[in-house]
Amino acid sequence: MRRKQRGAMRNVFWFLGLAALAVALALLVGNNAATFTLFWPPHRFDVSFNFALFALIAAFVLLHLALRALAALRELPRRAQRWRSLQVERAVVGSVIDALSHQLAGRFVRSQSSAQQALDQLRSPAVNQWPRRDQLQWLAHLLLAESAQALQNRDRRDQHLQAALAPQLTAGAPEARDGVLLRAVRWAIEDRDPHTARARLAELPQGTARRIQALRLRLRVARLGGATTEALETARLLAKHRAFSPAASVSIVRGLALDTLAEAHDLSQLQSVWSRLDAAERQMPELALAAAQRANRLLDQDPDGADRATAVRLVREWLQPVWQSVGSLDAGHQRSLVMALEPGLAELDAAWLARLEQTQRQFPSNPYLQYLSGQAYAHRELWGKATQLLVQASHSLTEPVLLRRTWVALARLAEERDDADAAQAAWKKAALLD
Repeated sequence: MRRKQRGAMRNVFWFLGLAALAVALALLVGNNAATFTLFWPPHRFDVSFNFALFALIAAFVLLHLALRALAALRELPRRAQRWRSLQVERAVVGSVIDALSHQLAGRFVRSQSSAQQALDQLRSPAVNQWPRRDQLQWLAHLLLAESAQALQNRDRRDQHLQAALAPQLTAGAPEARDGVLLRAVRWAIEDRDPHTARARLAELPQGTARRIQALRLRLRVARLGGATTEALETARLLAKHRAFSPAASVSIVRGLALDTLAEAHDLSQLQSVWSRLDAAERQMPELALAAAQRANRLLDQDPDGADRATAVRLVREWLQPVWQSVGSLDAGHQRSLVMALEPGLAELDAAWLARLEQTQRQFPSNPYLQYLSGQAYAHRELWGKATQLLVQASHSLTEPVLLRRTWVALARLAEERDDADAAQAAWKKAALLD
């Protein structure tokens, strides 16, 4: 509606302007009796002023049209050259689009043919330096390298990869070089070559290396190369930038932290790994249990037992937050918690013993707490309490490992009471367990 109104107003103004011009011409030439005299010795030409005025206007128009025609004639070769260049440009763009379409459709041989056709057209003499010519050439090389990677033609892939990284192609578009390097990292990951992938990542500018896509690739390279510490730090950065969903972030960080804890070769290294974990990660039951189990496993591998006291102290320190929420743990975590605390029961201090008694009274029917409390009392030579709790645990435990340990403990307690029949029955039940 507004366009129609503006068009109507414009037409009105044009009509008023033409009317004003007509009135001005009528006033100027209507009753003008003036003459125009041109002297050209020995001749003299007398014409009316109106005729001279219109002749000058006509001469100006004819001269202007003649100059325009001459300029158009001189411009014909350039226009023809631009037309040929435009046709080549359209053909190149079409070939690149065809190559991209074939690649997305999984037709890599046809994609290579279209991209190569685009490169051949770019080398023709009719090509000028039109806009984005270098980007089209770079994209054609990249599509050729991508298709060669899909066809496992690594020589051709590397050839076009180096061509795409040529400075003359990426000088005006630094993001193009970053894109090629990121693709090269992905290809190295597909080839299971972490060294090449790291070298390509090192070539990225600092700003590009902090992007989410680069961090994702760095995470994959670190996991491929077995650098779990670097992978864990990268996963934390990705979680901070919300590159994954909250549940996926927690799962990835937890898995990498478990791998890092499992790679610790001695107690000092394990303690160092634990100290580098975040406060939220230390509160995860899986990580605390994994660290405690790794400490116990390292202690079993130490024949001298020189670090036993330190290991026991660290295990209790790491498991204390887990122990405070033992009632909310599932059965698997409770079992792992009991088995992680059991090796240090002989060195159990009064504070932990009181904590164990309080928790067991809070959950009197929990078989895992019954078993752990019974074993703790047995180490303290409290035979009556130990026997009572272990008997209760033997009726509820279903895991063969803990149930066998329960019957073994009951057999030894019976031997301490000189009850040979009860000891024999307990040994028999322990032996019959798979």
